[in-house]
Amino acid sequence: MYDRELSLVAVRSGSIVGHILFNPMVIRTPSGDVPALYLGPIAVRPEQQRQGVGSALMRAGLEKCREKGHRIVILCGHPEYYPRFGFTPAREKGLEAPEWIPDDAFMVLELLPGALNGVRGTAIIPYEFPEAE
Repeated sequence: MYDRELSLVAVRSGSIVGHILFNPMVIRTPSGDVPALYLGPIAVRPEQQRQGVGSALMRAGLEKCREKGHRIVILCGHPEYYPRFGFTPAREKGLEAPEWIPDDAFMVLELLPGALNGVRGTAIIPYEFPEAE
């Protein structure tokens, strides 16, 4: 089940113009599962894009994740966009992805520096997202 506090919306003039959601997942390692979050989806209405809405959602969402004590965020996304928020190639950190994720799109962010020290394993990313209570 996802945490409602990790589902954020951007509102302008009384209308929702963007949304970001962080879903629980794990990194399966030989010594056990390591909790992480999967960022997705993130969306901004086309007419609101390139106006800072997505960046504001990303910054606010990552800060909320830190406040709640989460340590790792994984995503599948555009390799030219997400590094500005600190995301780096996940394979370089010792993580493997499901086959449907291209190497250059598989990225990770340590919300707590060193959170991936000694973590080597496979990202178990939800294909369907849990329903809210």
